[in-house]
Amino acid sequence: RGRWYFNVVVDAEFERSEGKSATGIDLGCKKAATDSSGHVLVGREYRKLEEKLGNAQRARKTKRVRAIHAKIKNCRKDGQHKYSRKLVNENAAIFVGNVSSTGLVKTKLAKSVLDAGWGQLKTMLEYKCTMAGVVFEVVNEAHSTVTCSDCNKRTGPSGQEDLRIREWTCCECGVTHQRDGNASKNILASGLGRLAGGKVAA
Repeated sequence: RGRWYFNVVVDAEFERSEGKSATGIDLGCKKAATDSSGHVLVGREYRKLEEKLGNAQRARKTKRVRAIHAKIKNCRKDGQHKYSRKLVNENAAIFVGNVSSTGLVKTKLAKSVLDAGWGQLKTMLEYKCTMAGVVFEVVNEAHSTVTCSDCNKRTGPSGQEDLRIREWTCCECGVTHQRDGNASKNILASGLGRLAGGKVAA
């Protein structure tokens, strides 16, 4: 693309995070990441430029296509860097669900899954946590979406057909949940449980 980059390696001392809180992160398609602290990473960079990319591809504008792909990649990386840095600065422990894109890329959700960039975000969180002395752990997120984070009963909508339901009310305790926010709270609880049991190393 006619661009030049200069990379240099330097020695640097890393600052320890002063964060005292802990947060759980639910990775998704509608929103790339939602954490129990209330922060959201929307993502969906490919979707934002999908129409322009399609027009350029149909017109066979090769340089334009490369430029759009580069913009999508750079915007996704920029958003993930800012989001991960904020979490590392504010927390002493970060837990993320173990959702994998491997199986989902074979479904109709493939574009959204790849656009979310879960693997890249987890990599950023892991190395930033290591440098800042923050606990980072990938925990089992099974049933986190359907389990009420208040009463711990599995009363939420389940299955791919119910993914469109973004808000639901627990029929046991009556608390209304935003789907991703509820899942992130359950992931946090699972992570703290592992931490209390001595299964997570700083």
